Amino acid sequence: MVTPIATKGGSIRLVALASLIGTTIEWYDFFLYGTAAALVFNRLFFPTFDSRVGTLAAFGTYSVGFFARPFGGIVAGHYGDRIGRRSVLILTLVLMGVATFCVGLMPTYAQIGPWAAVVLVVLRIIQGLGVGGEWGGAVLMAVEHSPANARGFYGSWPQIGVPLGLLLSTAVFARFARLPEHQFLSWGWRVPFLISILLVAVGLFIRLRILETPAFERVKQAGTEARHPIIEVLQTHPKEVLLSMGARFAENGAFYIYTVFVLVYGTQKVGMDRQTVLSGILIAAACALFAIPLCGALSDRIGRRPVYLFGACVTALFAYPLFWLLDTGSTPIVWLALVVALVFAHSPMYGPQAAFLSELFGTRVRYSGASLGYQLSSVIAGGLSPFIATALLPYGRVALAGYIVGMALTTIAAVLIASETKDRTIG
Repeated sequence: MVTPIATKGGSIRLVALASLIGTTIEWYDFFLYGTAAALVFNRLFFPTFDSRVGTLAAFGTYSVGFFARPFGGIVAGHYGDRIGRRSVLILTLVLMGVATFCVGLMPTYAQIGPWAAVVLVVLRIIQGLGVGGEWGGAVLMAVEHSPANARGFYGSWPQIGVPLGLLLSTAVFARFARLPEHQFLSWGWRVPFLISILLVAVGLFIRLRILETPAFERVKQAGTEARHPIIEVLQTHPKEVLLSMGARFAENGAFYIYTVFVLVYGTQKVGMDRQTVLSGILIAAACALFAIPLCGALSDRIGRRPVYLFGACVTALFAYPLFWLLDTGSTPIVWLALVVALVFAHSPMYGPQAAFLSELFGTRVRYSGASLGYQLSSVIAGGLSPFIATALLPYGRVALAGYIVGMALTTIAAVLIASETKDRTIG
């Protein structure tokens, strides 16, 4: 029998660690697809197109997962606000893990023709549903268990799952990318997807040991759960949903340019070796592991908005220099550019984000509200950014930088309009 983790005293660290491990596994699965879409899927599932069009088609299937994420967030938010955060988190992990494992078993275009792309889209939709429900539950487990003066810090722990998942998926994929071309394309790319099932088993063991959050337990004991959380949140918190969406534009959209589109830009535009670009992403993700909790902790001291705004401003200011540095083709310069992007632009937004978005909503509808704002923005920003950036590729670095600046300005406006939430009571 699995014994749940206690939630008194110092055990908040165990709860936060459990949330971190779970999100790491889910993001490993999700990022694995993005790396494969940039480097492999255009050749295996869209071989009848030229390189650029095939890459656009591959990123099209990648974007489908983002369009599924709001639906996952809505369903998970409904049940997370009705029956609890813990049960929903177990389901999202299973959905994500099974879909990722099945991608590794898929036949390609050479075997079943265009149907291969159809199956790929279906599995990507299931991935999107899983990760769409994951974020809200994982961050609420950490934030709602946290002491009031450390919500930014502990809320950042599940956020660390993003760079850690990126680090693991990129490292594993990079290992098999070293195989001879024909071996990599025939079976090597499948192995990272297949081994994810082992990570899911570990994640399930850990999540079964987490207790429900005190904030939700109080709502449940009082019998005041929302009957229709998604309807209630749209009626009572429409402004907060929109501000949550806007706050994520620069963070989410630019992140997938830094970690997914950069593979296309580096290999196809600059002519760099794919291993060199993957190594740069690995180094930047490793640095972000430390930057994210530091930014979360800083937001506990000076507020969510100042830290968040710093990251959004750096995103805008670094947009053009990023591509200028990438165009040098110099390995250390490219690696430095990616480190700056993830550490000084992305991390100051992502570190305090879990606490910031969670504190905007009441406990009755917090899962639904935070998930809805977060995942709707994922569709418009993160889901489309590699696709849009690839389409802008022929127009050069000015067009690409302008796209990033536009997203950054949206985020700056949203955060300036939003109220500071650091000292709010969350129930």
